[in-house]
Amino acid sequence: MGATRGIKMAIWQGRSKRKDTGGMYRPLRNKKAFEISPERQLAVVGESSVKHYRTRGNNSKLRVMKAEVANVLDPKTKKAAKSKIVTVKSNPADPNYVQRNILNKGAVIQTEAGLAKVTSRPGQDGIVNATLIE
Repeated sequence: MGATRGIKMAIWQGRSKRKDTGGMYRPLRNKKAFEISPERQLAVVGESSVKHYRTRGNNSKLRVMKAEVANVLDPKTKKAAKSKIVTVKSNPADPNYVQRNILNKGAVIQTEAGLAKVTSRPGQDGIVNATLIE
C-alpha cells in the first residue's frame, strides 16, 4: 500500500482492448508514445504563473498554473479591463473545484469588477478571459 505512493500513472488515450459486446479486440500494434496524454494540472487562483508545453508537431501551448488577474469584458459598454480575481464562486464542472479555487471554462469568479464567468480555457489558452454577469 505504501509502495505506490508518489508513482504517477500515465493516462493512455488509445483504443480500448474490449469491444462494446465485451469481447476482446486482437491487438493491431503496441501502445505508442503519442497516445499518452499529459498529466492533469489545474489552474488555481494565486500569484500568476504560466507553463509552456511542446505539443505534437513542435507546436506549443501555454497553460495557466496560477492566475491572479482576469481580462473581464463588460457586455454593456463592450470594454475589457484587467481585474483581480478574489475567489471562485461556483463551478458547474465540479463542486469540489470551488473549495480548491480551480479555474476552468464556465467557472463563476468573484473579481474586483463583480461576478464574472470564465470564457477562455486556462489550461489550453494560457490566459483567463471572463465576461461580467448582470
